[in-house]
Amino acid sequence: MTRPDYSFGFRVVGSVSETRRLVDASAAFSAHCAVDPRSEPQREIYLSAFHFGADFCEYLSAHGSTKGFVGSCWSPWLWLDLDCPDDLAAALTDARKLAGFVLERYPTLDEDALLYFFSGRKGYHLGVPLVHNPDPSPVFHLTARRLAEGLAASAGVRIDTAIYDRVRCFRAPNSTHPKSKLHKRRLTHAELFGLTPARIAELAREPVAFEVPMVGETSAELESDWQEAGEAIGQETAARVGRPHSGRLQRATTEFLTSGAEEGERHPRLFRAAADMAELAGVRGLNGLIHALLTDPALDTGLPPSEVERQIRCGIDHGQRQAAQNGGTS
Repeated sequence: MTRPDYSFGFRVVGSVSETRRLVDASAAFSAHCAVDPRSEPQREIYLSAFHFGADFCEYLSAHGSTKGFVGSCWSPWLWLDLDCPDDLAAALTDARKLAGFVLERYPTLDEDALLYFFSGRKGYHLGVPLVHNPDPSPVFHLTARRLAEGLAASAGVRIDTAIYDRVRCFRAPNSTHPKSKLHKRRLTHAELFGLTPARIAELAREPVAFEVPMVGETSAELESDWQEAGEAIGQETAARVGRPHSGRLQRATTEFLTSGAEEGERHPRLFRAAADMAELAGVRGLNGLIHALLTDPALDTGLPPSEVERQIRCGIDHGQRQAAQNGGTS
């Protein structure tokens, strides 16, 4: 599956903080799969999780960074990332459960049409071919996440949802993990289901060349699931645009502030909390954000609502007077 108008991606050599270099996304992916010497399999390398159009090329050239890009994206694969850092056996069990569910859910997909990878350290990556070739869009990545979350929930496993950021780095096939020095190793279906974690790690000491599967037959079930996920994202977006802001933080934000997040959820939970707070501040101002942050904790102390409102308002007024007296500087 290809989209000539969405052929761009980026490649990062070294840590994820290094420069994003524009590449032909499909060609770069294939080179890593084939262990082309130019892919430098002995190094830590990442590719973009999604493909982009000409607007991305122009944006990267103008800004020197992918940060802030909000254009459309696309991918021929739905990637799922499973991590169990303290239990490699549990990670393998989850990968098997997820792969088994996907194959049962989409029976027209051959078992080796999926891409299975040992990540090189603590988990597994599963690639599901999007055989219905969905159209690029500004919410393609969100639709991918919604579908992936649904598949994971149905299979009874946890996935890392951070990989669905539009400009996310994703470890390249056959590249080397900087800590374990093991490669992101492709596994056949038989290897995934038949080998022990120790044997898989042993295989990952060396890269292995393979051809990217050619998938012909489409899947009505996959197309329907994708469409349902896209409609859900569209409804959520329309609801946010159409309703006035409540002046309160989302429950997920307050939960993050009080309880943090588990590994695999920390990046996206922090991002969404920051976005939620910025949106509230943009609509209700800084004072509105202060009220949203302090009201519930104050009510939990036993203060009546009227007193909570009064004390927060007085505190804001006092702080503003102090700032004015100090010339507005800290």
